[in-house]
Amino acid sequence: MKCNETKIRFLSGEYNDRLLDIYIDPASLDYQKLRYIDAITEFHKLFGNNDIQIFSAPGRTEVGGNHTDHQHGKVLAASINDDVIAITSPREDGTINLLSKGYDMITFDIDSITAPNVAEYGTTTSIIKGVIAGLSARGYKVGGFNAYLTSDVLGGSGLSSSAAFETVIGTIESGLYNDMSIDAITIAKIGQYAENIYFGKPCGLMDQMACSVGSLCYIDFKNPEDPVVEKIDLDLEAENYRLVIVDTKGSHADLTPDYAAVPSEMCSIASHFGKSVLREVPEEDVIKNIDELRNKYGDRAVLRALHFYAENQRVDYEVEYLKKGNFKKFLSLVRKSGDSSYKYLQNVYTNHDVQHQNMSIALCISERILVFLDDGAARVHGGGFAGTIQAFVYKDKVKEYTTALDNIFGEGSSKVLEIRKYGGIRV
Repeated sequence: MKCNETKIRFLSGEYNDRLLDIYIDPASLDYQKLRYIDAITEFHKLFGNNDIQIFSAPGRTEVGGNHTDHQHGKVLAASINDDVIAITSPREDGTINLLSKGYDMITFDIDSITAPNVAEYGTTTSIIKGVIAGLSARGYKVGGFNAYLTSDVLGGSGLSSSAAFETVIGTIESGLYNDMSIDAITIAKIGQYAENIYFGKPCGLMDQMACSVGSLCYIDFKNPEDPVVEKIDLDLEAENYRLVIVDTKGSHADLTPDYAAVPSEMCSIASHFGKSVLREVPEEDVIKNIDELRNKYGDRAVLRALHFYAENQRVDYEVEYLKKGNFKKFLSLVRKSGDSSYKYLQNVYTNHDVQHQNMSIALCISERILVFLDDGAARVHGGGFAGTIQAFVYKDKVKEYTTALDNIFGEGSSKVLEIRKYGGIRV
């Protein structure tokens, strides 16, 4: 369908049900309609009134399993109703032209993709090339396209804007050239491959899995090549709760060593037993050898290892309580997860700058509002050290909570999110 006709159908309300199915919140309907219309308009300006296909991939929120995926552990993660959308049309000449709102046009020929280029590490181009290379290596058809992208997934927020981008590129290729036949888990693995090998950033598979698969899902990475994935039902509306993400506006500058130290220290404990990750080492072996481990690797490495074992078990119990409909017990485990991350994983602030503890302040205020009456939960979100916290807030307290946090970190710092049921899709 051409750009002009598609815009008319959005304006007429023909796609309202589809948008509500994706974004859930009726209050966002007008915003989403205008967002799609504006994106189609920009595509039209750039590439003409072509036949178009529209794709979407969500950001994600980590609900349980803080820093467990890189040790082949278990996580509970969910896709959210903030997403990246792509207005696209195929090209026959193998050229990719991609413009993301606010950035410069990226143009290259897929036949020019070679091995990873260190000079391109950390660039958007490298991610696109990595996804194309990963798809091609697995035998899927690949081709060129024109695309205009716009994203609501805040970069640096712990909501995985990079994984959402990787997912939408994989979904574009699936839709334009493979009849949407590439399964969500494969797209996630290819996204991780692109980020690890072409972008140059080591990461686990949780972010890509949550963005690609959708809904609230339990993932067991014991075998990363064949992870166990199970969708879990959670109706926050029925529980009278809201999911709130708070951007504490902490700086991510100079935090790479802090992030890298978490998996490095966990792996150092595993290596003591001749294993590569903690999932391969029984917890009792760590406990039995704790004195030697402390002396050889330091107390923080031991604490982080012990966090892994407890957090891995917590994920199983979180899933069990959700399946039983015991939301209060689930919330108590969310609080324990946050407590463990704060005390044992130690990723709420960097010890290189103890005077700036944005996340600590956010968690403290959250506890004062939510936890004393046992009617909510808050925890560090994602990698930690800076960025966002996650809170489950009783519906009647959302206004009080978001106002309090916005007063500290700025208007709009708190955002109420929905768990959406779709991962990467053709809209």
